[in-house]
Amino acid sequence: MSVTSIPVPLGEGTVVVAPPVDAPGYWAGAPTVLVVDDAVYLSYRLRQPEGVGRGYANVVARSADGVAFETLAVVEKDAFGAESLERPALVRADDGRWRLYVSCATPGTKHWWVDVLEADTPEGLALAPRRTVLPGDALHAVKDPVVLRDAAGWHLWASVHPLDDPDATDRMTTEYATSPDGLAWTWQGTALAPRPGTWDSRGVRISAVVPVGDEIVATYDGRATAAENWEERTGLARATGHGRFVAEGDAPAAESPHAGRGLRYVAVADVAGVRRLYWEATRADGAHELRTEVLLEAGLPDAA
Repeated sequence: MSVTSIPVPLGEGTVVVAPPVDAPGYWAGAPTVLVVDDAVYLSYRLRQPEGVGRGYANVVARSADGVAFETLAVVEKDAFGAESLERPALVRADDGRWRLYVSCATPGTKHWWVDVLEADTPEGLALAPRRTVLPGDALHAVKDPVVLRDAAGWHLWASVHPLDDPDATDRMTTEYATSPDGLAWTWQGTALAPRPGTWDSRGVRISAVVPVGDEIVATYDGRATAAENWEERTGLARATGHGRFVAEGDAPAAESPHAGRGLRYVAVADVAGVRRLYWEATRADGAHELRTEVLLEAGLPDAA
């Protein structure tokens, strides 16, 4: 398989959600997506600048065509006692109940943890009780999970930030975990690590795990320096087994043409016979918006 056969954004795409304000530091993005009964369900994060509120809400929305979405539920950071929220993960369990995994920042620290909300309907997530499933610890911040399930059980890839050096908490690896029920998780080791001396040497974060032909591939966010935090670009990786991946290529596969070059949190779903991508992109004014684009026509295996 060539690099070009792995899913990456090809163009500017179509705006799905604009930032709350047209100014730097205001973001709409960090999407996850799934298709249920021919409807497209999208979860994403809304953010304000540091000092104004940071990540203040996660949103769950539904669409018939994958482009125009109606809001079903909004969860705000105060409900979690969090200083900020980041990328949510929306899934549907075997019993038909809906789950939203929410990344939460511990106030006054660099620590993150992940709670899950569960409800009978997507709308019910707005008032669902929360349960901590990835607490992290004094030396590790855990956030931005990718959650999938198959015949073998539940799989999770999360961004983990070491907290041993308070001046370098932006470093990150992607760690892999498994679970029989999507609630009690067992860590299985590093899925993807930074590569010294490359464009992703400071940190890597898997954003999607997708079947392409006979292989499993991943898109991931990478950065080389602390200054590139919040402006990661998208890279490609291929599976090597047991939830682990190896990065592909010596340069990013996709980036924004604007200052900062941020293009991150790629999510993938098969919608109405086509494979559609969603991602967060930096605009010319420094704000971030959520975009979508059709990658390929029908005939590919279902997206994970």
